[in-house]
Amino acid sequence: MLAFLLHSLPLPIPAPRKHALRVLDMTGLLDDGVEQDPETMSMWDCTAAVARTCIAQQQGGTAAEPGCPPVPVEIRVDLRVNRASYTFLREALQSSVASPLRLCCRDLRAEDLPMRNTVALLQLLDAGCLRRIDLRFNNLGLRGLSVIIPHVARFQHLASLRVHYVHGDSRQPSVDGEDNFRYFLAQMGRFMCLRELSMGSSLLSGRLDQLLSTLQRPLESLELAFCALLPEDLRFLAQSSHAAHLKKLDLSGNDLSGNQLTPFQGLLQASSTTLLHLELTECQLADAQLLATLPTLTRCASLRYLGLYGNPLSMAGLKELLRDSVVQAELRTVVHPFPVDCYEGLPWPPPASVLLEASINEEKFARVEAELHQLLLASGRAHVLWTTDIYGRLAADYFSL
Repeated sequence: MLAFLLHSLPLPIPAPRKHALRVLDMTGLLDDGVEQDPETMSMWDCTAAVARTCIAQQQGGTAAEPGCPPVPVEIRVDLRVNRASYTFLREALQSSVASPLRLCCRDLRAEDLPMRNTVALLQLLDAGCLRRIDLRFNNLGLRGLSVIIPHVARFQHLASLRVHYVHGDSRQPSVDGEDNFRYFLAQMGRFMCLRELSMGSSLLSGRLDQLLSTLQRPLESLELAFCALLPEDLRFLAQSSHAAHLKKLDLSGNDLSGNQLTPFQGLLQASSTTLLHLELTECQLADAQLLATLPTLTRCASLRYLGLYGNPLSMAGLKELLRDSVVQAELRTVVHPFPVDCYEGLPWPPPASVLLEASINEEKFARVEAELHQLLLASGRAHVLWTTDIYGRLAADYFSL
């Protein structure tokens, strides 16, 4: 479909022309691949097709009449690039600089690219178009990120930045690590429009205050999955200006069962009026912690999505959650764990790895599903999806919230 659209695009047209095409908006056509139709192109193939077709159009363009420059056409796209598509995309962007056929990237996702290639792409992108940069799957580390971040910071309209594997552990500092972290923080202070920050699998223990204090404006989406957060990190976030603006919060993989529970509850309270999407996968929340949190959780009146997969909850805990969540009129999806009642011989407390890998008793779980369904029907909440399918739905995108 993408190739067809682009091949259908008329070559740059000599001006003047009353109804000449000036903008072709193809954003949103490339998905994340989770629900990929096997008969359609993958997201990587789509980007390669866009690049190849643009190059062919530019090389095959007709010369304009003397004194009549061609009407420029702006092609707005979301680009996904890996090693296989990098060369084509770079050539397309380079050709676009001086061509009437201009590629304008809205969202960039780069995966498994060498650092120099990532920098080269960033240097070719229009600073006025880009709203999101996604570098989650590059394992840059703090040193690599300190090289790339000044090139990212030139995009003053950037609203979303996603970078993972950034390590700034205050418990084991090194001279180089501290210098790189301070430089990273200084560059983060340059973003004037940032609304979403994703830093999953980054060791931020005791450093969250330093990171968030550098930002110019409050965040609306914050993803801190597997960041080894400490109680003081959660307390700072709860007391910061960010809490009252958060629409999306992901704390997956952080232990919220011990000293972190009370600060976490304070964070929920602080963000209760705005929170729409809450992800708490593998947070070691058992029935006791969930029941203690329910009074605060149910105050999140606008909540649409709750993710609890990988937590050691029993059927009794899930039923209590279902009953209490009836007051949350906007709730549409709950991704819950397989209840611990459905496993055989679990150690206690069960590690998340055991919950994710151990076999369940299918017959017991079928009874659980039937009982949950009956409870939803009885409470008039049949429209709310309760599921254990963590991969079957695309993750909520910040820009769609």
